[in-house]
Amino acid sequence: MNTRKYLDKLNGNLNIVGKNIENRRNKIKMSRQTLSDKLILFGIDVSSQSIFDIEKGTRTVIDYELCAIAKVLGTTSDELMGDFKHYLDQFN
Repeated sequence: MNTRKYLDKLNGNLNIVGKNIENRRNKIKMSRQTLSDKLILFGIDVSSQSIFDIEKGTRTVIDYELCAIAKVLGTTSDELMGDFKHYLDQFN
């Protein structure tokens, strides 16, 4: 059994950015397919189904995918990870 505390914070999700990606994507009224298409232009093949899986926390996100997703969504990877950073700040 893995007893790492951060796993409790993740609530079983495989990433910490999925909900923030979904919220940002919806805020700018971009479909998952459009996000996928724009990632392809960077040479990053992330299907709309994979974006759905990321948003639902059932797929991990590779660092370069996160950077490209943030760029397409007009934000930063730090912003997308903000909730978890605030969680980590409590340990300082």
